[in-house]
Amino acid sequence: MDRAGAGRGEADADFAFEASQQIPEFDYAGYAESLGLKGLRVGRPAQIGGARDEALAADRPVVIDALCDPNVPPLAPHLSSEQVASFMRALLRGDPRTGRIVAQTAKQMTAGWLTRG
Repeated sequence: MDRAGAGRGEADADFAFEASQQIPEFDYAGYAESLGLKGLRVGRPAQIGGARDEALAADRPVVIDALCDPNVPPLAPHLSSEQVASFMRALLRGDPRTGRIVAQTAKQMTAGWLTRG
């Protein structure tokens, strides 16, 4: 995970504490392999399906090391209006990456709408 505390959820989104956002690079897939697990590293969206298929076919537990854009907080599939409002308030408090976060979040949400059947 590129953003420490991202698991707090959008309702608590406050990305202003920069020290908590700097997480050093770590090869989780390589580490998994060193423990006898299957390790897969995904760096592009096009690789997700193949990694999923490989993980499901594996004969042992799998760690998928997904490289993500640190400027895009993970979004739940269904956001309430209160969660969206809290997310926007956090951004408006002066996060220096606001423009990139909004652009990438919009891209992520649009892709979700387009892939729903």
